[in-house]
Amino acid sequence: MFYEPVLGHGLPHDPFKAIVAPRPIGWISTLDAEGRPNLAPYSFFNGVCGSPPMVMFSSEGAKHSAMNARATGEFVCNFATFDLKDEMNATSAPLGPGENEFVHAGLETAPSRTVRPPRVAKSPAALECRTTQVIELSDRQGAATDRFVVFGEVVGVHIDEAFLVDGLFDTAKAQALARCGYMDYAAVFETFTMRRPASQRLSLGAD
Repeated sequence: MFYEPVLGHGLPHDPFKAIVAPRPIGWISTLDAEGRPNLAPYSFFNGVCGSPPMVMFSSEGAKHSAMNARATGEFVCNFATFDLKDEMNATSAPLGPGENEFVHAGLETAPSRTVRPPRVAKSPAALECRTTQVIELSDRQGAATDRFVVFGEVVGVHIDEAFLVDGLFDTAKAQALARCGYMDYAAVFETFTMRRPASQRLSLGAD
């Protein structure tokens, strides 16, 4: 099968999000300009740089999280887990401006250290971020898409020490949750290790 997206795929549902999968979930907490908390999951999320550590999330429309992150310059990415899947899903409800998703989902908050938005207390890890850019995407004709990508530099990291094993954050123990397209999700219950091949210079002993 081959299709061009502009011509349609002829399938019951668009396969694009299922092909680009699994995708980590950015469970983003923010404050609006009036200081009211917001919490929502974004499946277009990832780390984009290691030094300095940076992440991004993409909002399909000018939703609260993206606009809050732009207005206040801050957001927190909370680690979504299998144990918190129902609460995560509840925070995707289309609540009105100022309505508190933490309360709606029955989630306790925890204070951040370097930014103002609160964290999900039960999340095994959280990344405190300062917004660096908010970009509205354009299509190949240059037309605006009403899709916004938020980039943030990680300025603080919280880790529940129960999920540190031999000094490493154990993704499987934390049971990381991921999006797989359609209404499908995946959870990490097992990982395996592979070492990358050494470069030719390294194998030859070059410095």
